[in-house]
Formats: sequence, structure tokens, C-alpha cells
Amino acid sequence: MRDILDQIVKWWDAGEEFGLATVVRTFSSAPREPGAALAVSSGGEVVGSVSGGCVEGAVYELASEVISTGQPVLQRYGVSDDTAFSVGLTCGGIIDIFVEQVSKERYPEFGEICMAVRADRQVAVATVIEGPGKIGARRVIWPADREPHATGSLAAGDRLDQAVDDDARGMLAQGLTGVRHYGSEGERRMDELSVFVQSFAPPPRMVVFGAIDFAAAVARIGKFLGYRVTVCDARPVFATTARFPDADEVVIDWPHRYLSRITTDERTVICVLTHDPKFDVPVLEVALRSPAAYIGAMGSRRTHEDRLGRLREAGMTEDELARLRSPVGLDLGARTPEETAVAIAAELIQLRWGGSGRPLTTTAGRIHHD
Repeated sequence: MRDILDQIVKWWDAGEEFGLATVVRTFSSAPREPGAALAVSSGGEVVGSVSGGCVEGAVYELASEVISTGQPVLQRYGVSDDTAFSVGLTCGGIIDIFVEQVSKERYPEFGEICMAVRADRQVAVATVIEGPGKIGARRVIWPADREPHATGSLAAGDRLDQAVDDDARGMLAQGLTGVRHYGSEGERRMDELSVFVQSFAPPPRMVVFGAIDFAAAVARIGKFLGYRVTVCDARPVFATTARFPDADEVVIDWPHRYLSRITTDERTVICVLTHDPKFDVPVLEVALRSPAAYIGAMGSRRTHEDRLGRLREAGMTEDELARLRSPVGLDLGARTPEETAVAIAAELIQLRWGGSGRPLTTTAGRIHHD
């Protein structure tokens, strides 16, 4: 929903009803992940995508019906039939899409949720999508980093609400979106109630050290991939917003000092592009002891070996050093800053989804990894 937020907020502010279609479950090679959304205004305007084009037409028609009836619908789309005019996914996957009407009457919490998403505040929305409960019943869960509370009810009792609250806060902490299954008393069961929990967490952070031309390209592609990008360098003549227009912030500070005072988590990406020992070694000492998901350092193999030696002298263990991705990026033969940024982005995607990094023409089986 984040991708279409600006447009649907305009509809909301204008008091307009619209249909919101959200991917809630996928199987096999589905083209979009849970949380992908498409919205249709009462005037017929459409924004967003739920399948990369395969079933958008059918979802548009369904959303238009939901605007009229007000009744939410869970619809499954599977493999298309090449011999008939059927609607489906040519990729061979299966996708479940939940379509609901959004209006100030039916979804009064929507405005506050949008404000939270825009402000990069955490919030989770739990919706009953299947089972004996009230389809479309909704509960909004706010995390424990502010006063924890929840609004709305899933219309099946306090025990279910409390169980969903616990699960939603756990999912929110990990940035997870997906379906959870419950019994009427909140017990975990696969055969009764299905609840879609959509987590709206702040974008993951990418911290780039070294205000060089390679950093500008990495910041640009990091922003494209959805990261909140910070560029940091101790040299004020190089660390300027004019040189890094795609970064969310440019910080003038010693890299190790800046990294020591910010919060990193299991989604944080750290790219050290200075390839200067007086900057590299201190910041990597901090980075390799942080929970960051990815720590990469640029430089030749000779620079890498020298860097490892200095880090060992500084007391880093072999397990800690094993986390370092250096030389940074996949082997694409990259030379220019832009090509190097693509190689780094490719490695990030590979590590996130478990890809092999090999050409798809040389592999077999599923294209999309879990």
C-alpha cells in the first residue's frame, strides 16, 4: 500500500469511497508479495498492481463491485488456461487477493494508519479474510515503542483479539506480513479463522560510508530498492547534499563514531566504500559486532587482505570477519560506479531471497524463492 499511498490519501481526504485490493497469500511463482495493493476509485481510476498485469483487469472489475456492494471478497487466481479466455497467472503461481471497500464510515481508522505510514511509524492491521467470523472485521495494532494499544475488534471475542495482538506485534518487529490461523478462542489452528496481518514498518536503513562517486550511485539504487539511505563521511567538503541528492540524509562525522550512536537491526545494510584503513578499520569493528543484515566493503583483493589483517590485530574473531562481504557485490564484471552499485544491489537481493546468483537460463525449478 505504501506505493500507492499518495493517491489513495487524496481520495480519502476528499471523502471518496474506493476499493482496495491487497495480495494476502501467494503460492509457487506468484509475481507480487503479500501486501502489494491495487486501488480503484468510485470514478473508475486505478492505481497500483497486484500481479504485474496478469489479473489486474479482473481485480479492477471485482473492486468496482465491492465499491457498490460494500461486501469484502477473498478471491483466488490460479494458472490461466491458454486455450480459453480465462483469467489467471501465466507464471503458474496462485495468488489470493482480498478486496474491501474503504470509506470514512466503513474504515474510520484508515486516515490515522496512512499518517503513521507517511511518518515511518510502525502499525499493523489485522483483518479477518476467511472462516466463520465476520469477514472484513479489522483490528489496528500499535507497537510497544509508543503506548501499546489496539483499536477495533475481530468480532470473535477478547481471546482472539489478544492472540492476534501478540502475533501482530511480533510480526511488526520483524517487518513480516502474512496470514495467521486461529480458533474461536485464539488458539492456533489451521481449520477455522484466517487473519491477514499487514505490517507497516519503517523502511530498512542503508548506511553508506565514504562520500565518493561510487557512494552516489549506491545511494541512488538503495533508494530505488526502498531503503532509507544515509551517506556519512568525516570530510565536509565532500559530504554535501548537492553531491548526494538521492540520500535521505548526509552526515558529517567519523564513520565509526556515527555508527556507534545509531540503532541498527537485522534489516540494516552497511556499505563501506572509503577503502582507507583509517576510516575502514574502526567502522568495520563496530559494524561487524552489530546485528546488521549486510556489511560490505569496497576494495581490491589486496586491500581486502590488508584490511583483514588490521581487523585481526584489532581483536576481531574469525566468526565476526566471516560476516564481511568483501570485495563488495556479485561478480558482474562491474567497472563504473553505476555498474558497481548494480553488483551490490544484486548481492543484497540474492542474500534476501536465497538466489544462486547464476543466470536463470542455467537453473531449473522455481524462479521466485521463499
